[in-house]
Amino acid sequence: MKRLTALAALAAAAAIPAALLAQGSPAPFTVVETGQGFANLQAAVDSIGDGRGTIAIAPGNHRQCAVQNAGEIAYLATQPGQAVFDAVTCEGKAALVLRGRSAQVSGLVFQNMRVRDYNGAGIRMEAGDLTVAQSWFRDSQQGILTANAETATLVVDHSTFTRLGTCEGSGGCAHSIYTGALGLVRVTNSRFEQGRGGHYLKARAPRVEIASNSFDDAGGRATNYMIDLPAGASGQISNNWFVQGRDKENYSAFIAVAPESRDYSSAGLVVAGNTARLAPGVDRNTVFVADWSGEVQQITGNTLGRGLTRYEIR
Repeated sequence: MKRLTALAALAAAAAIPAALLAQGSPAPFTVVETGQGFANLQAAVDSIGDGRGTIAIAPGNHRQCAVQNAGEIAYLATQPGQAVFDAVTCEGKAALVLRGRSAQVSGLVFQNMRVRDYNGAGIRMEAGDLTVAQSWFRDSQQGILTANAETATLVVDHSTFTRLGTCEGSGGCAHSIYTGALGLVRVTNSRFEQGRGGHYLKARAPRVEIASNSFDDAGGRATNYMIDLPAGASGQISNNWFVQGRDKENYSAFIAVAPESRDYSSAGLVVAGNTARLAPGVDRNTVFVADWSGEVQQITGNTLGRGLTRYEIR
């Protein structure tokens, strides 16, 4: 299955303004391949259908949402950070509900997503591969939420997750990123900050690659783990920067491995080259990696601040 890498999505986004200038489209949503403009995002999505296309999204506050049921679609801002999806969800789920073959998202902002079941997200991925680059998720119940799709890949790169998460709902907590059983979850060069409940990154995938991110919990409220791998996982957690704040619902660990089940082996998980510490003025004892599987052995080269124990089997 073909999909854009995060870097390819960024390159494509950079090329869009010149293409639109040549086509002269004044519409907020333009299918780049045809030059056809639409006032409604769903109409642009439907025009691509089961094919492959790119929707260029103009700057502005877009109180719209869309459901992609088929095809391969790239949703790219003509000016990264200036196209904002605000407070409107489809199917009581998210601004973008994705169940086509693949989707790419670049340069978009998603904010104020709230629904009755407390799972309101910027993006709900239900099928197909998803690449997200240079995007910002803020002030919502969740940033990205996925279903179980065992052959699918989620890639997130150079994106920011701010003031997300909640444990208000009776069905459990919402998180900045919460994935089901995907084939692979890769999160790189991204920032997680000021959580409002739940975990910053919770992934039920058998393989994860979580590298070169910052998890800044100094301004968090009632948060839990920075990274939760509830069913176990292999892969890597490397070169990340972690700060645990004062206001925690659960401060007992930074990274949790298999706290709910041992669906996947964690013997191949590498936790290396990370920096972790408590926020200034916070004085407590906690654990960097808490492991319910008892399988994690490759924890190396991490720089840990005072009060942190390297590893604990639970």
